[in-house]
Amino acid sequence: MSPPDPAGRLSSVRNAARVLKAYSRADRELGVSQLARRLGLGVSTVHRLLVTLTDEGLLERGERGTYRLGLQMYELGVTVFPNLDLHEAALPVLASLREATGESVQMGVLDQLDVVYVERLEGPRTVRIFHRAGHRLPAHTTSTGKVLLAHLPAEILQARLVDWQPARLTPHTITDQRVLLDQLGRVAERGWSQNVEESALGAVSVGAPVRDDTGAVIAAISVVGPTAGARHTLPRHRAAVIGAAALISTRIGYRSGQDR
Repeated sequence: MSPPDPAGRLSSVRNAARVLKAYSRADRELGVSQLARRLGLGVSTVHRLLVTLTDEGLLERGERGTYRLGLQMYELGVTVFPNLDLHEAALPVLASLREATGESVQMGVLDQLDVVYVERLEGPRTVRIFHRAGHRLPAHTTSTGKVLLAHLPAEILQARLVDWQPARLTPHTITDQRVLLDQLGRVAERGWSQNVEESALGAVSVGAPVRDDTGAVIAAISVVGPTAGARHTLPRHRAAVIGAAALISTRIGYRSGQDR
């Protein structure tokens, strides 16, 4: 009999977890001997673990004596994803995006016709639009804001624009409602937006939507950089930000085809 773990850990539970984590897209079904070799455990021990996990619905018996993950694992996974905090899910992805682009990155949410930045990571070539999370800007002047406006239900967007008095932050800011609506339609269709000196001279950005487990757009992220060289950097940053937004969406439960 093995001595008790001073931290109170149970070796049987640890081994059961190791069995479950052995499965992957490449290894959907595994046999007793295969698992025993991979985990360095006895065949009889692995067999008992597999039988117990199968009784609990975490595994299913396959053909030829193999085992695969059971439906109970799927149900547990569905429960976990919506509970992941958006900030917790987004921060490591935003950090990677900053490293990949060398620019500042941010995440915003919509408040009526403003975008409020809830995360911001400074890049080495920071464009000084603002310096902290919690800052807000008129949504129509930013790539994140335009992404969020573009994914509002049409009736809600129209209601919010009834008394719209657009702030002109630069000579390039959109102030014509028809022009804005036309641009938002293109944003919704292609899945990304850009801002070229519309909120601050010398700054460009590109943004993409973050979706929750229902497919609803709940936030947007963007990369912000200098106007100099934007013709070359924007396409590269666009691909990076779309990929990062998709990854954050996946981390909070979104699955392709759930768009709404």
